[in-house]
Amino acid sequence: MAKVSNMRVLLGVAATVMLLEVAAATNYTVGGQNGGWDQTTDLGTWASSQTFTVGDNLDFQFGPTHDVLEVNKADFDSCGTGSPISTTTASPARFPLAAAGTRYFICGRSNHCSQGMKVQINVVAATSPAPPQSPNTPTTSSPTPTSSPTPPGTNVKPPASSAMKTAAGTLLGFGFLVIMLLSL
Repeated sequence: MAKVSNMRVLLGVAATVMLLEVAAATNYTVGGQNGGWDQTTDLGTWASSQTFTVGDNLDFQFGPTHDVLEVNKADFDSCGTGSPISTTTASPARFPLAAAGTRYFICGRSNHCSQGMKVQINVVAATSPAPPQSPNTPTTSSPTPTSSPTPPGTNVKPPASSAMKTAAGTLLGFGFLVIMLLSL
């Protein structure tokens, strides 16, 4: 009887590990693996090819001739540096994406922004299964919340691939599950 009870606990742990790996945040290095926070990377194309979700992080890595300013839409469009939401001069810099909405980042040095060193990040809400609706229940929508500025940190770990983490966690969880079932 104790063996069955232990098995249930171990199976519960395995299931939890698999779920945690699937729900893990993704750390995005701005500009991707072959680019960066610089004047040569097509940051707009890079950003539009990603899906940023609440809970993810943006990691900016840059040299001493650059900085990162989080700005509002008007300053993003005009490359205005007079009233940034935040300014970071030390690399690496991490910006947690804590709320759904649009965030704007520019380089405030020289004319770097006007040369394309700026990026718009569209953050979507984390997905969760929708509750079943009865046929008579009307569907309503609520406005998307605006993003709130999050102070940047400076501790950045090397980015990990979300797909690799998910695959490794799932494989580990299933392997553990098979071993437990075989030991019954």
